Amino acid sequence: MAAEPNAAPLPRVCIVGPLPPPSGGMANQCEQLARLLAADGIAVEVVRNNAPYRPAWIGSLPVLRAGFRLVPYLRRLWTAAGRADVMHVLANSGWAWHLFAAPAVWVGRVRRTPVIINYRGGNADTFFSAAPGIVQRTLRMASLRVTPSGYLLRVFKKHALDACVVPNIIDLSRFSACPPRDFKDAPHLIVTRNLEDIYDIPTALKAFAMIRIRFPRARLTVAGSGPARPQLLALAHELKVDAAVDFCGRIDNAKIPALYSSADCMLNPTTVDNMPISILEAFASGVPVISTNAGGIPDIATDGVSARLVPIGDANALAASAIEVLESHMACAHMVAAGRQEAECYSWTKVGPQWHSIYQDLMRRKTRT
Repeated sequence: MAAEPNAAPLPRVCIVGPLPPPSGGMANQCEQLARLLAADGIAVEVVRNNAPYRPAWIGSLPVLRAGFRLVPYLRRLWTAAGRADVMHVLANSGWAWHLFAAPAVWVGRVRRTPVIINYRGGNADTFFSAAPGIVQRTLRMASLRVTPSGYLLRVFKKHALDACVVPNIIDLSRFSACPPRDFKDAPHLIVTRNLEDIYDIPTALKAFAMIRIRFPRARLTVAGSGPARPQLLALAHELKVDAAVDFCGRIDNAKIPALYSSADCMLNPTTVDNMPISILEAFASGVPVISTNAGGIPDIATDGVSARLVPIGDANALAASAIEVLESHMACAHMVAAGRQEAECYSWTKVGPQWHSIYQDLMRRKTRT
């Protein structure tokens, strides 16, 4: 996708967002976007908003650490904005918006550099409804607002904000669908969400306890970290499934494909979501997905076709759907094929040209002003 002779010059792009470690949806997307754009010949400068604290002990001081991160962040923003033709800001809700995304928009405005707000927060509706007016004004200052899903597009429209959709990226070269295994009574189920209330891991544990009645040697890997770990360990013990559940912690992004390769089914019990990369990764890996119908999930997963979708908080439905899929090789095969086809829509060959077109358009606008 690099420029051909006599083609229009490639834009210089400043990407603003988090990078691994720790791995996470937005951090992984930011790293992947920067890497793929650079491979296409675009000059990319990343301004990382989650840089390690220096000195490291500052990270243990809740208020002071914000200043230690914010001041060098603003300095890097200022200089990078002056070099860039376009600023691409990956944004989220809550304090992350106020501390990192909003300053990037204002810096871009002062430096007369076009700004894309690439908004990704699954909690956007709640955030926009309660946020002060400055949030809406800052959003409107952007040259373009981009969301990765139709779900967030509808949220933006509800709040009288226009936007366009450019999907998240899935690097299909990292994932391959394995042939179905004969797991007998020992399927391996996975949950790849952090141990936080919005992801409702307790519902997955309750569903797993029911699944174990049908598949007595089933095991569950919960790949994530978070403050709810002690309560979840206690619940697993109470449900008498603790010996079969591995709370393995957050897995490095490079090791995620191996986890999917070992899985027979993925459970996604979340209560709030936009466009979870974990579902797309499962699709690309040939792993059947049983998920809640939260947020934008129905936009990427069709119930009864590429996945099974159940109501939020319904452990019985989550377990019943998982058992039905695990028992039926035909149903599983159809879901896996449809999931892989869906994953193709998020490959770089499909998504990359959309970003190239947006950058070129904004660079032309900047040149005319």
